[in-house]
Amino acid sequence: MDLRAFQARLAATYGGKDAGRGTAGTFMYFIEEVGELAEALREPDKHDLDGEFADCLAWLVSLAHIAGVDLAAVTEAKYPGTCPTCAASPCVCLSKP
Repeated sequence: MDLRAFQARLAATYGGKDAGRGTAGTFMYFIEEVGELAEALREPDKHDLDGEFADCLAWLVSLAHIAGVDLAAVTEAKYPGTCPTCAASPCVCLSKP
């Protein structure tokens, strides 16, 4: 599934609840999931690492939806497939690791 389809799916499934919770409330859920992902990264054998990545993505996508951001469009514009500094893919810049 692509990002645009995923955002549409989450909007159809949870859009009403997300809108009712608002940006601030949805952002707090997103941050909570980021904390859970941090724990899973530290101790992957004790947590559902895959699930935590999925949860973070879902909450970020929901947050973008209620903020009126089309994630597919903005990521295509910001990350066109080449490095903005060296214009290569993969990046061959020596200035940053």
